[in-house]
Amino acid sequence: MENFLLISIIVLLFVIFISYIIFRIVNAYYNRKLFETVSELDRGTESERDLVLGLLKFGVPSEDIFHDLYIPRYKNNFSQVDLVIVTKVGIMVFEVKDYSGWIFGNGKQQKWTQVLAYGQQKYYFYNPIIQNNNHISELRKQLRLSQEIPFYSIIVFYGYCELKDISFVPQGTFIATPRRVLDVIRNIIINNISVNYSDKNKILQTLSEYVKNGKNIKTQIQHIENIKEMLGEHRVFK
Repeated sequence: MENFLLISIIVLLFVIFISYIIFRIVNAYYNRKLFETVSELDRGTESERDLVLGLLKFGVPSEDIFHDLYIPRYKNNFSQVDLVIVTKVGIMVFEVKDYSGWIFGNGKQQKWTQVLAYGQQKYYFYNPIIQNNNHISELRKQLRLSQEIPFYSIIVFYGYCELKDISFVPQGTFIATPRRVLDVIRNIIINNISVNYSDKNKILQTLSEYVKNGKNIKTQIQHIENIKEMLGEHRVFK
């Protein structure tokens, strides 16, 4: 009797384990297929892909989500934008950051601070509010949209980080962790009125072209070279 009970427990645990493995495989397959309705698996970062999946499961139509856009500017320059969604209340532009440690930032300062090792290490990075506002300015100009069409800037901090002190966040800008980003979207949709796009299809078509730009290897290489040239690190001799 004891042997039978032991065997039954082992069989049950084995069935649970196999069921869990099958669930993980099926879920991964489903997520991959769902993501591919918007983008390719080799585009962007893991955090960006996680955000795209979250938006799709939230109910945002795949045709309104644009991932890894390259917006043409001048002299073969491009602005790379992580994610854009077109909604009934306006256009939401996402900047995705992967950081660990404590994050300190002020909307009016050029640089924000990342603190590691309980204050023993500090690193600085470009203000993501300013960075995303530049993306929005470029998008508005290229799409030729009037000020009547609102843009919303959403900066999402992934990674093992804690937003310790973020201040002077301007109107229309939101800072969020992954677990709260859907709350941000709900807040924007609930608290703003629907807008009238004069030609939404043209906007969607143009954004699709910007996504296609990112498939071009030459465009990606040129964008990286432009960033290197802007930083000018190769001109520093120590």
